[in-house]
Amino acid sequence: MIVLPLAEDDQAVRLRELIRRRWCIHAGAVLVMAAVLALALATTAAGATPRLRYSTASNTIVQPQPAPGTCHSVGTGLYARPDPRCTPGALNPAVTQADIGRTICRAGWTATVRPPESITETEKRGSMSAYGDTRPIFDYEYDHFVPLELGGATNAPANLWPEPGASPNPKDEVENELNRAVCDHRISLAKAQEEIVANWVKLAQHGVPVGPKPSPAAAWCTASASWNSQYNDYDVYIHSNQPDQDATVTGAGRTASYYTNGSGYADVYFYATRSAAGDQINVQVGSARCSTTL
Repeated sequence: MIVLPLAEDDQAVRLRELIRRRWCIHAGAVLVMAAVLALALATTAAGATPRLRYSTASNTIVQPQPAPGTCHSVGTGLYARPDPRCTPGALNPAVTQADIGRTICRAGWTATVRPPESITETEKRGSMSAYGDTRPIFDYEYDHFVPLELGGATNAPANLWPEPGASPNPKDEVENELNRAVCDHRISLAKAQEEIVANWVKLAQHGVPVGPKPSPAAAWCTASASWNSQYNDYDVYIHSNQPDQDATVTGAGRTASYYTNGSGYADVYFYATRSAAGDQINVQVGSARCSTTL
């Protein structure tokens, strides 16, 4: 007996066609995603700057270094750059755009966060071994790839490497110029960090891409004082157009200082007795001056 195949009804045919089309769409989407991923990997391999990570590596502990001979600098001599696999750069989480006036733009701040030589000397020898450097240790600077004055991590192996040559060197000039530009608000902190990691040699040869220095506005401030019975002192409230600046209050035979926030405001604790009420106090904040009475 011959068995003939049953004819599909219209509903079965439409269902089979719908399944086929959805499978094709899914397969096409997978291929597109694979192509995008491949392009992203190719872009990174071609030299795109990776996103910098933060590090809280301790300044009081010798940090482990890459294995000997595993790192290879890019270029040679004073214009060499670190191996991006070993030393991609890392950031200090204590430094942000909002507080540059209290950190990298404050004179002497980097000395307060720099790790001691008793720690870095051992690390430097390990880093030299990783990079295959065999010349005397003093022929190299243990360099912060993202410098401290641009918010670089203080003691992260990902941000330190044996830079050929002593300091000062061409990279130091680029670091100083970028720091001035950040503090003058001609370039953002993040952009400056990105630029120095991408290719500081190019910056040394062609200049730092920053905007013009903004015209300074006329400096002003206002001050008021209020007795604080809980702490037996005066709160001196300062409003100004001097963000991230030292604020010094003098009068009644005393002096007190603090600093303004990003909006130019400060509350200075002025330790004078209640009997000083009515005395005049003078305020110096940045380049502005004002006065009030206790």
